Amino acid sequence: MSDESIGESYDLSYAKKAMAVLVTLPLLVMYTEAVLIPSLPTIQRQFHVTPSDVSWVLSIYLLTGTISVALFGKLGDIYGKRKLFLIALTIYTTGVVFTGFAPTFPLLLTARALQGLGMAIFPLGFTIVREEFPPRMVPQVQGIISAMFGVGIAIALPLGSFIAENYGWEWTYHTVIPFALIVLYASYRILRESRYRSPGKMDWTGLILLSLFSTLGLVAVTRAPSIGWLNTETILLLAGSILSLVLFVLWEYRVDAPLIPVHLLSARNVLITNIGIFLAGFAVQMMNQAIIYILQMPEPYGYGKTILQSGLLMTPNALVMLIVAPIVGRLMVRLGAKPFVYIGAVLAISGLVALAWKPVEIGLLYLILLVVVVGTSISVLNVSLINILVFTVERRFLGVTTGLNSLFRNLGASWGPAVAGTLMSMYSTMVMFPTGRGFARIVIPKPLAYRYLFLLSAGLYVVLLFAARYIREVVRIEGPG
Repeated sequence: MSDESIGESYDLSYAKKAMAVLVTLPLLVMYTEAVLIPSLPTIQRQFHVTPSDVSWVLSIYLLTGTISVALFGKLGDIYGKRKLFLIALTIYTTGVVFTGFAPTFPLLLTARALQGLGMAIFPLGFTIVREEFPPRMVPQVQGIISAMFGVGIAIALPLGSFIAENYGWEWTYHTVIPFALIVLYASYRILRESRYRSPGKMDWTGLILLSLFSTLGLVAVTRAPSIGWLNTETILLLAGSILSLVLFVLWEYRVDAPLIPVHLLSARNVLITNIGIFLAGFAVQMMNQAIIYILQMPEPYGYGKTILQSGLLMTPNALVMLIVAPIVGRLMVRLGAKPFVYIGAVLAISGLVALAWKPVEIGLLYLILLVVVVGTSISVLNVSLINILVFTVERRFLGVTTGLNSLFRNLGASWGPAVAGTLMSMYSTMVMFPTGRGFARIVIPKPLAYRYLFLLSAGLYVVLLFAARYIREVVRIEGPG
């Protein structure tokens, strides 16, 4: 495929301005999100809620985000992606402004729900990139955007952790407000309306069924670690989620204007990339939770690091993402995306199996090096999978397709911590730990829990490795660069 064969002209001056706006989005989002997770115990004490209650600070964000990516993606295909992008970014900015000032826990959850609704900015942003850049430049730009996730984490872990520890978690939100408003204004002034649309009407029944599938599943996996996976409530929620998915697929095959076009539901590349992004999100969240515990558990059960120290130790992983993603994007133009799916999966399997060998006794330096190996694999997979997706699908359907991909990413990200929490609870032990006032009882995950987590994560990447055999190469671009 070559640029000339597309038969279109591209305004590179505008495209580069649009890219400058879009690459700042991961910086904003990762800065706020990366610091929020270690701040949950503080939020729990501040609002006098239970650990189960405070987990909804993360869950409601994923829940509303999962619904919004499908809704806004479809509406973007119908009415224009710039219009829906600006609406989503306005909602996200509103959520950011109010989160840090929330006086009560219900209002905090409301603000977080608004942030989740705004998460549709990512799939819409990916489609704008695909529309405005010549095909040979798209993988490189997607690589730069993926790298910005690493930059956001690299900034958030040391700086955000310092702010949270010394001035309070609220100030991580207060400090980002001016930047969020600047990005919103720049988006309004710079971005043009998309040139591709898919006129039609909204499939509200399909959206409701898809929302039920994701909502019931997310609630089930969020509550399962505390109430039990075999609890009647958990089983009913999971059964309802599966039933909703079945009804959704049946409905989409019979309705005239489906939420997701029927041919996309079974398209090989779309199916594999969605499964792949789910497995990758699932595995990386399990690994991250295990690593944080290993770093912060007291010696000899871990390395006894503070939140700030843990953040600093995870910074090399984020920096590697910054370096690797743009390089992979550039190489992908000539080599194609499929080889990088293999490379990413093999790297992840190797790093996770090595971590499982001696998860606690391995030594801090080797632990961080192996985390960097897995982080490299994640960066490679993110860039390759999103490019396979956007080059496979007709551009008039990109909004809903990238939205569906984000939905699967959120589902994987929610399942990972739930399974990790369950395994660490199943394989744990009570120990007496000396404090300034004597001894305290604390629950410590056993090394076996970490080993199972890493091996399970590696197993998910093995599934992805075999699934990659069936990917049809669509990214390799012939001709002079």
